This record gives sequence, C-alpha cells and structure tokens, in this order.
Amino acid sequence: MLVALLLLLPLVMANNYWYEVAIQVGLNAIVCVGLNLLIGYAGQISLGHAGFFGLGAYGSAILSTRYGLPPALAMLTTTVAVGLLALLVGRPILRLKGHYLAMATLGMGIIISIVVVTEDKFTGGPDGMSVPPLSLFGQVMSGERLWYWLVAGALVATVALALNLIESPMGRALRALNGSEVGARVSGIDATRAKVGVFVLSAVLASIAGSLMAHYSGFITPGKASFFHSIELVAMVVFGGMSSTFGAVIGAAALTLLPQLLTVLKEYEMVVFGGVMVLTMIFFPRGFLPSLMLLIARRRK
Repeated sequence: MLVALLLLLPLVMANNYWYEVAIQVGLNAIVCVGLNLLIGYAGQISLGHAGFFGLGAYGSAILSTRYGLPPALAMLTTTVAVGLLALLVGRPILRLKGHYLAMATLGMGIIISIVVVTEDKFTGGPDGMSVPPLSLFGQVMSGERLWYWLVAGALVATVALALNLIESPMGRALRALNGSEVGARVSGIDATRAKVGVFVLSAVLASIAGSLMAHYSGFITPGKASFFHSIELVAMVVFGGMSSTFGAVIGAAALTLLPQLLTVLKEYEMVVFGGVMVLTMIFFPRGFLPSLMLLIARRRK
C-alpha cells in the first residue's frame, strides 16, 4: 500500500512546492517510525530525538564542508558516530523510568542544541551553515523530483525494517517490556540490551534523516535540533497512533501537511491546529490509525 501510494503520488503533485512538502513528510516519517519503535513498542519516552536529527545534519555538514569528506562518506561516518553516542548514553539513561527518563532525554537534547548554537566555529552558530550537495554513484542529487525518489526509497526501507523487527524475537521482547519490564526480565528477556538496542536504532534513523535533510536543503540552522522539534516528533507519533508503524507515517504526514493547509487562516492558524489536535485525541484516543481500525472492526461486527 505504501509503495503504491508513493509511486502514484507524483501524478497529483502539480509543482516543486508539493514535492518539497512530500520530501519533508518522508524525512519526518523516517524519524517517527524509529521513534515509534522506542516509545510505542518499547514504552521508553524520549524528548530529545531532535538532538540526534540535528547531529546527523551537522555531522554531515561539518565533515563534508570543513574536512572535505565526500558527502556520502560524511553521512556514513556521522551515522556510525551517532549510533556509538546513542549506545554510550543509552545505558545510563534507560535505567530510568517514567518522568525521570523523560527529563533525562530532554536534558540530553538540550545539551546537543546548546552545543550546536555555541560552537559557531564549526556549526556557524545561530546563523547556520551551508551544506554541499549529495552525490551517489557519481550522480549529483539535485532537483525535487530526484530527491523525492531517494527519500521515498529510504522511507520504504525504514518501514520494512520496522515491520520485520516487530515480528522478530526482538520485537516480541520490546512488546513484553512495554507491558511489564519485571515480567519480561522474569521470562528471561535481557531488558537492558533490548532497550539500548532500540534506542540506538531510533537514533540512527533520526541521524540518517537529518543528514538527508541537510544535503537536500543545502543549509541548516540550530532549529532542527531544538526542544520544540523534539515535541513535534513525539506529537506526530502520538497523533498517528503508538505501536503502529503506519500510524507513525500517517502522523508525520498529517502534522507536516496541516500547517501548510492552514496558512490561509493567518493569525488563527495555530488556534485551529491546536483544536484539530485536541479533537483528534478526544475522538481517537489511541491515535488516528489504531482508533480508526478499531472503529471499522466494531462496525463490521
């Protein structure tokens, strides 16, 4: 279904503006699918994932601009570095639970955001920095249509990875952790390994999306690593439906498209946006897709 939608979508996109919006949806969806594995399936809240997104963006930008690495190699190096960082900080952070875990991940994200702003020698500070174009197999990635297919392919690969992981023994371990960590440990599941593993995977996916965003836009600013962006990502996961991979994609699409559609309301844009969020959570308390599927199942009965 997702593949068919992505193949047919260019038929209805009239200009480059909608290609650009579709690319933004795809990049946000990649992050949200990974974040949903962490929050929705493993039950581990993270309020600092924009930090990993920002590290991916700035890592690729710095390595390719300041040190002359080819952009593809800079992306790969950054992804490995972010994965190692997530592994390093994941063990102590994921020992915490509930609001303590939320505060710890929030603090981690704020630290990354502050470093990005203050280390202006490398990052350009609040003014941001330019990023060279991405080259793959000798082909310079330029133009919205070419980037659309690259991001669409990355999104399909991410969704396929998530769906396979969910059905694997690792996925069953994550669902057990979400239900009861004590029960999961008693049944022989290595809870620490499972939590750290999914934390690293979600951080790596965020880093890849950040790197792609940097090379696509050609310019980055610290806003992509901000606390507000982290909240946006969590809201997308919750809106679409936790413990639903396709729900995460729908949430990313809805909350990326909605502000674009509401711009005609001008100063009332954020009021209506907030109202839509509130009404969705009232009438679809499990998130949009799971609640919709439950409603359809009830009507069939």
